[in-house]
Amino acid sequence: MRFVDEVEITVISGKGGNGCVSFRREKFVPKGGPDGGDGGRGGNIYFVATNQISTLSDLRYKKIIKAKNGENGQGKDKFGKKGEDVYIKVPVGTIIKDKKNSNILFDLTKDGETVLVAKGGKGGRGNKHFATSTNRAPYFAEEGKDGETKELLLELKLLADVGLIGLPNAGKSTLISVISNAKPKISDYPFTTLTPNLGVIDINENHSIVIADIPGLIEGASDGKGLGIQFLKHIERTKVLIHLLDVSPLDANIILENYLKIREELSKFNKSILEKPEIVCLTKIDIVELDILNKIKMKLTEKLSKNIFTISAVKKIGLNKLIKEIDIILNNE
Repeated sequence: MRFVDEVEITVISGKGGNGCVSFRREKFVPKGGPDGGDGGRGGNIYFVATNQISTLSDLRYKKIIKAKNGENGQGKDKFGKKGEDVYIKVPVGTIIKDKKNSNILFDLTKDGETVLVAKGGKGGRGNKHFATSTNRAPYFAEEGKDGETKELLLELKLLADVGLIGLPNAGKSTLISVISNAKPKISDYPFTTLTPNLGVIDINENHSIVIADIPGLIEGASDGKGLGIQFLKHIERTKVLIHLLDVSPLDANIILENYLKIREELSKFNKSILEKPEIVCLTKIDIVELDILNKIKMKLTEKLSKNIFTISAVKKIGLNKLIKEIDIILNNE
């Protein structure tokens, strides 16, 4: 399934049913007395956030979604049936915006969260409501009110505690496949990961960490190069960043340059991302000799003034220490 994280749709709630003009037959009552029932309310349109789906692809080809109109009122004080409501399921993390001005209307961050987006039109009142002492047989009733029409932009931002960032082939997909329940496609090619992958790390029975592999970061990503900024927005919700640096160049200066490239792209997209806690991690350490690794680690520690972690996802080296550090940071957030 293609990962779809933006769609544009138009929602139209139902029109209210018209009120009824009707008279009952009753002795000594002019025209029998008005007994026209009210029209039914038009159907509402709701959005419901759910963890059961992870993409907006179900809405990709549904450009217009309409609710049913309310039925007209009838004689003998019979109310028209209200229009059936429409419930649209979207992934948790969906932002609903007004397409015209990009204002955020709703931000759905909890499973089961339900919001009314377009209210159905009110049903018209039947003629019985308009009887007076001077007009006991009104020949008119109200028309139902129109429903609401709204043009919306839906934008999905994944909800994750931890975001994995780094250049293509830094080892993000391999790491998330080893430490979580995610099973991404893994190959030795740039842009293997074309969709974000979400995984869950179980710390204990009552505690888990959600981790996201964010693809598409290269130099110039914020300007649309590579996969562009398509997935950068998913980093905004994360609490901690794990910056993976491939050690295979065997040159601390090149590795440092790769680190700065990614940081620059994040800064161009949203400077506040740089304020998030960051764990810098050298990957693929199983392919480098220990003395060379130590020299690289020492230089990066000096240049970045950060504690540098070293791991091999393939050989499962350093992973427990990394997970423990993630948990410590999240508990202090």
